[in-house]
Amino acid sequence: MHKIATASPLDGPHRLSLACADHPAARDAVPAAQFTSTMSTLASSVSVVTAAVGGARHGRTVTALLSLSAEPPAILVSITRDSELAQAIEDARAFSVAVLAEDQGAIADAFAGFGPADRFIAGNWETWPSGQPRLTGAIATLDCALAGTIAMDTHLLFAGVVIHTRTHPDRRPLLWHRRAYAGLDAASASTQPG
Repeated sequence: MHKIATASPLDGPHRLSLACADHPAARDAVPAAQFTSTMSTLASSVSVVTAAVGGARHGRTVTALLSLSAEPPAILVSITRDSELAQAIEDARAFSVAVLAEDQGAIADAFAGFGPADRFIAGNWETWPSGQPRLTGAIATLDCALAGTIAMDTHLLFAGVVIHTRTHPDRRPLLWHRRAYAGLDAASASTQPG
């Protein structure tokens, strides 16, 4: 079972630059190793962000994905600034996200470690009407029009207006916690907050 929804994209991307390294507080910031160790205590959904431009497909595994707004429906993803994927997103003015199911760890591994040419061998890929890649069987897939970019020190934050979605709510998410894949256990998945 899946659900499909659509929306209209916003016109043209806008770019904003923020430099955390130049901020006065940066000199007092915790060391990078301490920060990454602290962040590893968070449980995050594992997703694959992709973009297609000029007949080439690019993609990468990410855990830095968040819902930005409901009106308009928009998300934010963080991508390494000097990567081929970041350039592809800027050139295509679009990207796609697949939120992986707990049995899709091999796809996460492929997009985290394989060379760019071999990444799309993992999983079954189709194409959104926009021309962006769509992974079948993911918990949720989102087709996005690029609405804006925030340039950070080492990463670009891409805001995307969601123009198509497909969901499989019966599937369970693949999570990343303490530098390893995890899943929801059946008891905690059905428990509602009190």
